[in-house]
Amino acid sequence: MKKTLALLLALTMVFALFASQTAFADDADDIHIGIITGSVSQSEDDRRGAEAFQAKYGEEMVKLAIYPDNFTEELETTIQTIVNMSDDPKMKAIIVNQAVPGTTEAFRQIKERRPDIICIAGESHEDLPEIGSAADLVVNNDFVARGYLMIRTAHEMGCDTFVHISFPRHMSYETMSRRVAIMKAACEEFGMNFVLETAPDPTTDVGVAGAQAYILEKAPEWIEKYGKNSAYFCTNDAHTEPLLKQLLAYGGCFVEADLPSPTMGYPGALGIDLTAEAGDYAKILAKVESAINEKGGEGRFGTWAYSYGFTVSAGLAEHALNVIKGESDLLDIDDISDAYAVFSPGAEWNGSNYVNAETGVKLENVFLIYQDTYIMGNPGHYMGSTEIEVPEKYFTVK
Repeated sequence: MKKTLALLLALTMVFALFASQTAFADDADDIHIGIITGSVSQSEDDRRGAEAFQAKYGEEMVKLAIYPDNFTEELETTIQTIVNMSDDPKMKAIIVNQAVPGTTEAFRQIKERRPDIICIAGESHEDLPEIGSAADLVVNNDFVARGYLMIRTAHEMGCDTFVHISFPRHMSYETMSRRVAIMKAACEEFGMNFVLETAPDPTTDVGVAGAQAYILEKAPEWIEKYGKNSAYFCTNDAHTEPLLKQLLAYGGCFVEADLPSPTMGYPGALGIDLTAEAGDYAKILAKVESAINEKGGEGRFGTWAYSYGFTVSAGLAEHALNVIKGESDLLDIDDISDAYAVFSPGAEWNGSNYVNAETGVKLENVFLIYQDTYIMGNPGHYMGSTEIEVPEKYFTVK
């Protein structure tokens, strides 16, 4: 009798599992997920991550769009591009990465017409409490922890000066201005000099070409002024390639990009073609590292082993799908990390909720996340950044 009951129970569980899988297979045709990113010229990794998710699940399920390169001047077009995704009656989740100005307003409009759509912001340019009031989930790079950890890493690399390169628009963002304050405080702790340098904003009339030309001209002067034991950091993707090129030629160090990736600036700066390695970050990192070593840059250049922008686009979409399927909790950091890990196998991630420095209030739907830093060399090595406990005082620096 007991064996019969056990067999019946087992058959019931198998049938239920088969039924649920069949139900999702039937429902899959009714699930659309939209991903909006910048263009390949402005944020290639973000776009490639969206394409990777689309390649995994198909063009029928995954819909892609691109907001204008000059998004600051074309705000209405940016908003409309995002909102248009909600016209699709099968749309269940919309991810914007990077969540440039206008995303908050777009999400508000979407929620008014389609409150059932999950709205997710990756790497928001708008104040986190503001976008957090409209989005269901916001995930940014951990500007607090990284503000400390980048300085700590530069110190361990033997640097005595840290040069931060940006422009007024970025410095008006709470995330970036707070990070500058944290970096400055960390430099004081480690006995390093902290320097602010300004470069043109690529979204203005000068364009990407003008901004990059400026970096090419000024970087050798900075290196001569601050010495070869100086580390450099820029807040804009377009500045990264020319900065890396000149650091390789003239000296100086580079801990990691604002949105780190072995494809962020390195291929152009090194003159290497990664077409054959596209999407395989283990091979990409190995090729970049080899080129760095050949140019005498070993021990001076760092990155994240997997692209941040790529992982955010694909990982947040994966997380959204898991939530829609009922397999994940939207606001569970472990579930978010697991989704990221699908597109960054073997990488270590760490993160926590965002805490407003002004009010001390923790936002339950806003997370800050980061990956371990990898320093290229012979051999290369991880810095163990995700295992380091950031001193509590840095979380209230502003």
